[in-house]
Amino acid sequence: MTGEFSVAVHALVFLYHKGATLTSGELAENICTNPARVRKVMASLVRAGLAHSSEGRGSGYSVLPDAGDTTLLQVLDAVGERAVDAAWRTGQMDTDCLISSGMGSVMDALCEDMNELCRKKLSGMTIGSINNMLTHTEGDEK
Repeated sequence: MTGEFSVAVHALVFLYHKGATLTSGELAENICTNPARVRKVMASLVRAGLAHSSEGRGSGYSVLPDAGDTTLLQVLDAVGERAVDAAWRTGQMDTDCLISSGMGSVMDALCEDMNELCRKKLSGMTIGSINNMLTHTEGDEK
């Protein structure tokens, strides 16, 4: 997975915690990235119905009333990510070597199994539970 998932989770947890409408600049400052990246990620979340955007005075992004119940799997799917994905394969399929010709499919199957395990784990984690972990661990109510 890329950093877009992390940006999305961070943004949703921060918006949920604040309970306010925030601009991409305000989100970017807390996430430690640039506002353009935040807008790109937030657009995906808005399209998926996981966040709301508003225009005009007081414009920005906010979460929906039930945002605490949003699962990390929903966020992963909204940003079009896979939890585990091989960007490169070793070996060569059209060779006589059993190891070289077979390793790619073995690794693809392994990645698929890990992806499914991650998806199950993410389906049980919510924006609200992440917020609770952070606020009870650090005691920081900012």
